Amino acid sequence: MNNFFVIVLDGVGIGELPDAADYKDSGSNTLCNIAKVLGGLNLPSLQKFGLGNIEKIDGIQKVNSPLASFGKMAELSKGKDSTTGHWELAGLFVDTNFSYFPNGFDDEIISIFLNETGCKGVLGNKPASGTEIIKELGERHLKTGFPIIYTSADSVFQIAAHEKVIPLEELFEICKITREKVLIPPLQVGRVIARPFIGDNGAFKRTTHRKDFSITPPKPTILDFLYKNGISTVAIGKINDLFNYQGIKIQEHTESNSQGFAKLNEYTSKISNAFIFTNLVDFDVYYGHRNDPKGFSEKLKEFDDFLIDFISKLHESDRLVLTADHGNDPTTPSTDHSREYVPLLYYRENIPGKNLGVRKTFSDVGKTIADFFNIENNLNGVSFLNE
Repeated sequence: MNNFFVIVLDGVGIGELPDAADYKDSGSNTLCNIAKVLGGLNLPSLQKFGLGNIEKIDGIQKVNSPLASFGKMAELSKGKDSTTGHWELAGLFVDTNFSYFPNGFDDEIISIFLNETGCKGVLGNKPASGTEIIKELGERHLKTGFPIIYTSADSVFQIAAHEKVIPLEELFEICKITREKVLIPPLQVGRVIARPFIGDNGAFKRTTHRKDFSITPPKPTILDFLYKNGISTVAIGKINDLFNYQGIKIQEHTESNSQGFAKLNEYTSKISNAFIFTNLVDFDVYYGHRNDPKGFSEKLKEFDDFLIDFISKLHESDRLVLTADHGNDPTTPSTDHSREYVPLLYYRENIPGKNLGVRKTFSDVGKTIADFFNIENNLNGVSFLNE
């Protein structure tokens, strides 16, 4: 089939980077800390792949003949957000000076937002956990009809609204206007995110209808190079939003890891000569940001159960990379992403796994994909295709 699969386990970091203290992330280690607080992880498929060969993880043994080559990657770009992580995986050194709002959005931004969207007011306007802020302000939102505006440690403008107060299409239009008419240069905001929710006071619940409106990558990524050379590019999950649909031929929307699994299985036989780029978001969204190590571990086990069956469907010429875009340690007080190394597992059927070491940049993934398809490029990184 000659396909190359990259599966991003969103938020699944594997240890603090040397500059983690600059991001207030000292001590963060998503995988190892979850294993420690739970008395070990049970992930037999990932163990066979060589996950325990990267770092000592309670419950995950080191194996002598791993199915995959193994290592970990440092993030060369500044930041710890999904946009930066995915763009770097796709071959960019991200030197965009994203705009951050540690004290909420200033009066001028809010004034433009109200004028352009027609909203009569806003609630919130501060950094917050998405689940906590709807608990805090959901009832006022129902009474006033004002959208709840909030941000985080990432460069994001998030807009939460009850689906019965601001219907989905209206919320998406507000986000689109915000992206195009409010957050204009010199502002560089990574994403505007629609955060719809449902329910009654005391029982508000976010839905799976989230939608991201991303800034466009400043330079060509591996997706662009492949697309221009006639290689099919398939994006599954929030990959589409993070790259603002640029360089993507086939767009597959998913709302959960399980839907991502189904799409991955589908594309093992549906297409050839293609790059299939998938984000599995449940780890990050539902468990990392909510400081729930047990739920996080259960989602890891679901992926582990999926993995061995998935590789049985791959053609011997296919390649698979498992990695992440940042950390999101649910055992620390913070509910934000964490500045961490990410795991690297590179699978080729019947090829013994080797130690790929500590890679200097996530971009080694994009460079490897370009090498696999023999595409000329100027991407950052060093290929590990034949190491």
